[in-house]
Amino acid sequence: MQILSEKVLVLNQNYEPLSVCNVKRAILLIYLNKAECVIQRDGKIIRAERIFYPVPSVIRILKYINYRPNEIPLTKKNILKRDGYTCQYCGTKEGVMTVDHVIPKTRGGKDDWTNLVCACIKCNSKKGNRTLKEAGMKLLKKPKKPTRFHLMFAKSKLPDTNWKKFLFLD
Repeated sequence: MQILSEKVLVLNQNYEPLSVCNVKRAILLIYLNKAECVIQRDGKIIRAERIFYPVPSVIRILKYINYRPNEIPLTKKNILKRDGYTCQYCGTKEGVMTVDHVIPKTRGGKDDWTNLVCACIKCNSKKGNRTLKEAGMKLLKKPKKPTRFHLMFAKSKLPDTNWKKFLFLD
């Protein structure tokens, strides 16, 4: 069945996102009383001979799992992913993208998530070794450290818009 392979967001007991699984795994966790359905997928139901379950979009684990995800590495690829391969100065998605320091390194700028942005070669050259004010440029959005879910769904469409509030993607 196609519906059993659809994606389900798994939340910890405190509603913190943990992972993504398929509908079959989610229903098994609900059946074993290890999880509960938080949001049902468009009123869909899976029926067996004597029981039926709503097709979940989001489930919550009933027992808290002490999970500390690995730190997201600060790499060019991850910065480009975070910014959606879009120049943070002009908004273009065309051409080769580079990484630019908002505050240049020579002016005390650091290599961190809040100081690095995706930029097209033209804007990167225009800004050069100057601050935004000196170059007369503005950022489309303030850079911030992404979560692993930001990077997981950066390029692809979310399987369900109900996930946004749990993944802090608004």
